[in-house]
Amino acid sequence: MNVSYVRGGFIAFAVAASLTVVGCGADAEPKVTNKPATVTQQPQQSATTQEEQPTEEPAEAIARVKGPKGLELEVNSADRDAGGFLTIKGRLKNASDKASVIPAQLSGDETEVVKHGNSLGGATLVDAIGKKRYYVLRDTDGRPLTTSALDSLGPGKSTAVFMQFPAPPASTTEVSFQLPTFEPATLKLS
Repeated sequence: MNVSYVRGGFIAFAVAASLTVVGCGADAEPKVTNKPATVTQQPQQSATTQEEQPTEEPAEAIARVKGPKGLELEVNSADRDAGGFLTIKGRLKNASDKASVIPAQLSGDETEVVKHGNSLGGATLVDAIGKKRYYVLRDTDGRPLTTSALDSLGPGKSTAVFMQFPAPPASTTEVSFQLPTFEPATLKLS
């Protein structure tokens, strides 16, 4: 047996053992607790499961528009805020007796918006008097500031939706709301 080989192996073992003792602490022993780990993160929900939770009483509709395959959009508010934005809130409903797939056309046809999945990014507001069209706002990554992850709604189900636009001038009191595949509606602005 080669003595230098054994001596080298012993030295390597001694170095590894001393590092282990130094790393763990010679006097400290790990404390064991019998407490189970707790998870505080809430699971994310898609738009298709939001309705299954109790919701507050919906506001009165300011507009109702019909779309394909029994889909309806009930607009409950169109409010300006101090930051220069106009937020539209409502409920997307399936009034049919069959599950309805949310059409991809609702996302619009802009490549930057479409790549982020199904949304209401194709919605627009038209100010006929000011002769301007307003598109759903996007964040710096191109995601539309609107409800997204829409895929389908079961029969009789609905989900809360929103869309955020740049606010038209204060002198504009009504706009035409347009969502691809849905009929247009006139909205009074607050």
